[in-house]
Amino acid sequence: MEGKLMRSKSDRMLAGVLGGLAEYFNIDAILLRIIFVVLTIPISPLILVYLAAIFIMPNERRMDS
Repeated sequence: MEGKLMRSKSDRMLAGVLGGLAEYFNIDAILLRIIFVVLTIPISPLILVYLAAIFIMPNERRMDS
């Protein structure tokens, strides 16, 4: 499912938004989470962006074996 921005079902802490972004940009999810927390402290509107992304980004679809 390359090229599609979706919330991750396997790499999630809250809703899978940052895990999905990490998969999309092919970067480490932990690094993205650390950057998000550091930026969220002085820039609280990022929380609203995260909450909006929960509703905008579709869930990842996994094929069952």
